[in-house]
Amino acid sequence: MRHLADSGIETICYNFMPVLDWTRTDLRWTVPHGGSCMRFDINDFAAFDIHILKRPGAAADFTNAIADEAARRADAMSEDEKKQLARNVTMGLPGSTESMSLEDVQSHLNEYGAISREQLRDHFVAFLEEVVPVAEDLGLRLCCHPDDPPFALLGLPRIMSTAADYKAILDAVDSPANGMTFCTGSLGARPDNDLVAIVEQFAPKIHFLHLRNVKRDTDDVAGSFYEAEHLGGDTDMVAVIAAVIREERRRKDEGRADWQIPMRPDHGQDIMDDLGRRSQPGYPTIGRMKGLAELRGVMTALEHAEFGLR
Repeated sequence: MRHLADSGIETICYNFMPVLDWTRTDLRWTVPHGGSCMRFDINDFAAFDIHILKRPGAAADFTNAIADEAARRADAMSEDEKKQLARNVTMGLPGSTESMSLEDVQSHLNEYGAISREQLRDHFVAFLEEVVPVAEDLGLRLCCHPDDPPFALLGLPRIMSTAADYKAILDAVDSPANGMTFCTGSLGARPDNDLVAIVEQFAPKIHFLHLRNVKRDTDDVAGSFYEAEHLGGDTDMVAVIAAVIREERRRKDEGRADWQIPMRPDHGQDIMDDLGRRSQPGYPTIGRMKGLAELRGVMTALEHAEFGLR
């Protein structure tokens, strides 16, 4: 962190997801307009967990309907299809070009054992108690990214998936340096997350915005979804941006130096030349620039002196 501060970096986005980072079952799923995007299919994930990884006790973590469908899909897959699914699920950290082997995944799972949500949260708090004072002294802002997807995977708990999760962590280590990366895609994958309410609840401690959208298949908390167009998924992006603008105005009036909240048009669909470029999954050039243009258009309209927010 000292080296980052010396280099002029002010914001550090990180996550606390055990073993797997963001997890998808299909990295180039075809959407109706002919483009592609990343997708998480709970049935395919169950097929991986139960029948490819063969994690002990995995079937008990899914409903009977999902376990039955997972068995049907696994039986229908060729060996090459099973290997591709395993590669997709174990893609690793964002920006990585390698995936973990099944042996690597099981080894990491064994390290955690039967850890509970309470134990994992206690470990997170202990970590923050060590690093947050240093970040505060250096003028840095740490902001934890939500779990992606925001529910338990591979028998391990995930503890940054809801407003209650963030409240527990931000209250436990109360500091301007301990904050949130507000990711509309990750949090939006759960139908029980009210994104506008989350912005309003944690507004002073939102240090980074990841604006992207997902479309859920069902209203199940642990369900399937895909990466939608930035203004086209289940999240009301206009309402979210309006809440962010209100917070930025409040900060500016308060005299905060960090009144502008850094933003990125996260993820995106592969369109046009993206389809032949085969870029890193989730980070197409044209798809993300299209998303950025749409988001900036919403921001400009909401901030307009005559027609925007009062």
